[in-house]
Amino acid sequence: MAIRIFIDQGHNPVNPNAGAEGNGLREQDLTYRIGVLLGERLASDPEFEVRLSRNTSTEQLGSSVATSLSSRVNAANSWRADYFISLHANASNITSASGCEGYAYSRNGEGFWLGDSVVRSLSRETGLPDRGMFVRPSLYVLRKTTMPATLIEMGFITNPGDAELMNGSPGLFADGIYNGILEYFGMLG
Repeated sequence: MAIRIFIDQGHNPVNPNAGAEGNGLREQDLTYRIGVLLGERLASDPEFEVRLSRNTSTEQLGSSVATSLSSRVNAANSWRADYFISLHANASNITSASGCEGYAYSRNGEGFWLGDSVVRSLSRETGLPDRGMFVRPSLYVLRKTTMPATLIEMGFITNPGDAELMNGSPGLFADGIYNGILEYFGMLG
């Protein structure tokens, strides 16, 4: 039976719940594009079934931040996904901040170890620093999903180099995440 992976492309095209901006880019556009490419990679692999939270670049989820987040979680829960991966672009007032990092509900859960594999693979694929995995039980999408979940900050939209790489080479990020998923399941090499 195929492993069901729900890919949440963080944020909405416009408020409510629009994402960070930096270097002339919007987080919600980057997460959408990379999520679509990741979905294509997963869909072409018979080991996986995939669903995306946003199926078009203009799809708006919810009418508030709370309903946007709950619609993502409810879609994954009702589909009975086996794993949930939420894609984001980080932001900082320090424009030199760079790299990818991940979050999970707890250190002992599968979501942590899936995220760890994804972050390490993303770092290798993109050349961005591996900032590690962190526990963040307060994040709604990690707290309310009924399956192992991880939130991945793929790079800093506020860092010119990270932003240019996410925008110009979205396939690198999709490859890094996909290979991290394969590594987690022992399916690589």
